[in-house]
Amino acid sequence: MQLSHTFAATSAVFDEPNLVSSAGLVPVMGLAESVGLHELADAHLSVPGDKGANAGSKVASLVAGMVAGADSIDDMALLRHGGMGRAFTGVYAPSTLGSFLRSFTFGHVRQLDAVAARLLAGLAASTPLVAGIDDADDTDDTDDNFGSDDYTAVDVDDTIIEVHGYAKQGAGFGYSGVRGLNALLATVTTSRSAPAIVAQRLRKGSCGSARGAKRLVTDALKTVNALRGPSRQAPVLVRADSAFYGRPTIAAAVGAGAQVSVTVRLDTSVKKAIATVEESAWETIAYPHAVYDETTDRWISRAEVAEIPFTAFSGKSKADQVPGRLVVRRIPDLNTAPGQDGLFAMWRFHAFFTTVPTEAMDTVTVDKTHRAHAIIEQVHADLKNSALAHLPSGRFAANAAWLVLAVMAFNLTRAAATLTDPALAKATTATIRAKLIAVPARLATSARRIVFHLPAAWPWETAWTRLFTTVLGCGPPTPATT
Repeated sequence: MQLSHTFAATSAVFDEPNLVSSAGLVPVMGLAESVGLHELADAHLSVPGDKGANAGSKVASLVAGMVAGADSIDDMALLRHGGMGRAFTGVYAPSTLGSFLRSFTFGHVRQLDAVAARLLAGLAASTPLVAGIDDADDTDDTDDNFGSDDYTAVDVDDTIIEVHGYAKQGAGFGYSGVRGLNALLATVTTSRSAPAIVAQRLRKGSCGSARGAKRLVTDALKTVNALRGPSRQAPVLVRADSAFYGRPTIAAAVGAGAQVSVTVRLDTSVKKAIATVEESAWETIAYPHAVYDETTDRWISRAEVAEIPFTAFSGKSKADQVPGRLVVRRIPDLNTAPGQDGLFAMWRFHAFFTTVPTEAMDTVTVDKTHRAHAIIEQVHADLKNSALAHLPSGRFAANAAWLVLAVMAFNLTRAAATLTDPALAKATTATIRAKLIAVPARLATSARRIVFHLPAAWPWETAWTRLFTTVLGCGPPTPATT
C-alpha cells in the first residue's frame, strides 16, 4: 500500500463542519438512551453544587467518550468536533467533566454503582448480552441434575492499574510490585455469551486481594439474580483464585445460593488431605495446549486429577464450616538436573475447593470448568487496553468513579455488538470499536432529516446497518449469539 501519486501535491485542511469520526456512537448511545442511562444517572446521583447539575448528560458524555476510545479527561474532546454538535446535544467540555468527577465522594461512587447495575439490567433485557443466563431445563429444581453448560459463572479477581507520580491518592505497591491502584471486578459468563461485568470496586494499591471481596460478591450475586429473573433455575458458580479462599468470601457466595470453585493454598491441612488420595483415584486429563512452566522453563502437556471429600475451615466452629470436594491436579515435577532422575515419580500439586455436587460435574469436568476462571484475565486486559489505560485524576473517588464508568462503557459496547453478528458478539472492545464505532461519516440534511453518509465498501457495513436499524426502531434485534 502506498500513497496515491495522482496529484503533484497533497494538502490537508481541517475545515469540514459536517464530518464525524465516530459515527458508531449514534446507535450505541441510542441504545444507552433506550435503556434509560440519562434518567438513571439523574435519579440516583446527588453530586452537590453546579458541578453535579445535569448528571445524566455528564455521565452519558463520559461513557460515550470511553466507547469512542478516550482513556483520559483530555480525550473527551473527541466528542466536540465537526458535526458532533448536530448528532448529539448536551456534550460537555473535558474541563467540565473533570470537575464533575472531582466532586465525587465514596457515597457518590456507590450511587454510580447502582446506576451501572441498573444499566446492565436494561441492556440485558434489550439485547442478548447475557444470553442463556437462565435457560436450564431442570424439572426437579435441584443442582444435582444440572450439567456444566447450565451453570452461570461469576468470576472474581483483582488487577493492578499502574499509575505514575505521587499525586494519586491511594497509590501503592501491591502484590505485583507495580505502583498503582487495585481494581476488583466480578464478571458473569454463560455458555452462550461473553463476559459482562456485574460489580467493580477500586481499592488502594497496597491492599490485599480479598479486601472488600465479601461485599463485592454479595453485590455481584444480587445483580446476577436480578438478571436471571424470578425462576432462577440455572445454578450460579462463583470462581476465584487462592487469594479469595477465606470464610467471608465463600460464606457470602454460599449464603446467596451459589456454588463455589476456589483455588486453595497448600497449607498443612490441604497437604494432609492430598496425601490420602489413593493412587488408583488419579485420572489422566489432556490440556488443550501444553502449559509453560516458568519454574522449570519447560512445556508440560500431561496432568492427572483426583478428588476427595473435604470440609473447608474445619478448624472453625461447625456453623462456619463448609462441606464440599477438594479437587487436586498434579503435573510432573521436572525441576531436576539432567541425568538425576528421582527414584520415584515427583509431582507438583494444584488444588481447589468446590461445592458443586458430584452428580452435576465429575472430577474431570469440574477441573476443566474451574480452569475457565482465567477468562476474567481477558476482561482485565480489555479494560486496560481502553478506558483503564490510565486513572486520570489525583483524587481517589474520581478514579473510583472512572472505573465504574469504564465498566458501563464496556458493557454498553458489548451489548451493542451482540445486535450485529456472532463474530463481533465475543470480540474485544478494540475490535468492536474499530469495526462499529470509529466509522467516519458526513452529515447531510434531507427532508428535515439528518442522513449519515458513510464510507463506500465498508467491510462491516452489514453489521453496522443492523445495529443502526435495530436501535433506532427499524425492526426487532437479531441476536448474534444464536
